[in-house]
Amino acid sequence: MKLTWVLLTVVIAVILQVTLARYTVGGRWVFDLVLVGVVFAALQWGAVAGIFSGTMGGLLQDMLAGGVVGVGGLAKTLIGFVAGVVGTQFVLARPHARTIIVVVATVVHRIIVLGMFGLIDQRWPSISWGAMLGEIALNGLAGLIAFQATSAVPGMMSRQRMRRRTSVTRRQW
Repeated sequence: MKLTWVLLTVVIAVILQVTLARYTVGGRWVFDLVLVGVVFAALQWGAVAGIFSGTMGGLLQDMLAGGVVGVGGLAKTLIGFVAGVVGTQFVLARPHARTIIVVVATVVHRIIVLGMFGLIDQRWPSISWGAMLGEIALNGLAGLIAFQATSAVPGMMSRQRMRRRTSVTRRQW
């Protein structure tokens, strides 16, 4: 059952990334919804789910984006594992606390990817600080929306169930 949800999370994240990436303004808006999906899966279902979603999501994103296949997969796998371990070691029940994990994961992911490309090309790639700050903000916002939605849906469904029960069981005199 958990595998189905992890796969669904990765597929939705990749589809959203591919769909929304074409609407960015001249490449100035950078975001990584696959990374948000990996951290989401890791915090929801643990380190193993983080490893699996990081590997699958990163490799899918690498294959669709072109370039060196495996760099994003390895970076997202490491991020998924660490986020899963952090999620199991600390109680992160509030969406705001989970959003902080997304923000930190975005920074660490960017550093890992830049470092790996530096090792592959034998020179350090240039860093666009504005794009990096934009990515941090957009990933944090996407993570906040995802975590807020998942914490609100069960309560909303139970309230809806209670409304149906009370209207059916209550006598109308």
